[in-house]
Amino acid sequence: MSYETIRYEMPTDAVARIVLAREAQRNAQSKQMTYELNDAFDRASRDTAVKVIVLAADGPHFCSGHDLADKTPVSDYDTISPWGGFEQPGVEGRQAREEEIYFGICWRWRNIPKPTIAQVHGKTIAGGLMLIWVCDLIVASEDATFSDPVVAFGVNGVEYFGHPWELGARKAKELLFTGGIMSAREARSLGMVNHVVPREELEDFTMSLAERISTRPTVGLRLAKQSVNQAQDAQGMWTALQAAMSLQQLGHSNNAELFGQTIDPSGVDVIRADAKGDAWKIE
Repeated sequence: MSYETIRYEMPTDAVARIVLAREAQRNAQSKQMTYELNDAFDRASRDTAVKVIVLAADGPHFCSGHDLADKTPVSDYDTISPWGGFEQPGVEGRQAREEEIYFGICWRWRNIPKPTIAQVHGKTIAGGLMLIWVCDLIVASEDATFSDPVVAFGVNGVEYFGHPWELGARKAKELLFTGGIMSAREARSLGMVNHVVPREELEDFTMSLAERISTRPTVGLRLAKQSVNQAQDAQGMWTALQAAMSLQQLGHSNNAELFGQTIDPSGVDVIRADAKGDAWKIE
């Protein structure tokens, strides 16, 4: 498959690197990017030479979130859900679409049987969090920040609701309630980020980590990953994510009833004000 929104690289025989390549859009996640990412993850997973997958990004920021200007129908793409119903009217179609492109596909990536590392710099906003939270390890540059301001839109947070698992309950609530910006150092202190390094060292450090991991046998890496993931599953992660996804749909339905659209339009001004420097700092 030829890619337009990402790049697929092989910096070593054992490490595949997938790069978000929509720099002009600050790597906003369009449907095309979502399905190109899915194809690239599959490609790396099925290549027996690849032991580790790195997810990186071009430009000044890792990802600015969902591309809300993208109106292409889900049916244009090679979907993963067997159920369909994406073009149905009302809640039925909306839930089918969001479960496909934001939720189910992220859970699929989370369970790739090979170690994945997110190489993160600049801003990671809202939907961008989903792309890094599905990865096993996160390496961030010192300038990296993380935020999920979408409570201002009248919903609970991004669709892959990993916040309590990634940050702990109280910090997750602070991030969501305030729409605040979390520094890389704070994210590391909470266990969300493994390492924080200078921006100019980010790629080299991530590659050295990937190469170190690639010296281990694939079966051991696979079993170790499954063991940790299954421990989270036993604690109820999958059930909690599904419940949060259902509440996301309740928020959208409430907005549709009140405002005639799936988000509260007043949230746009709130988020723009934060972007101009009024955001709460979570240091």
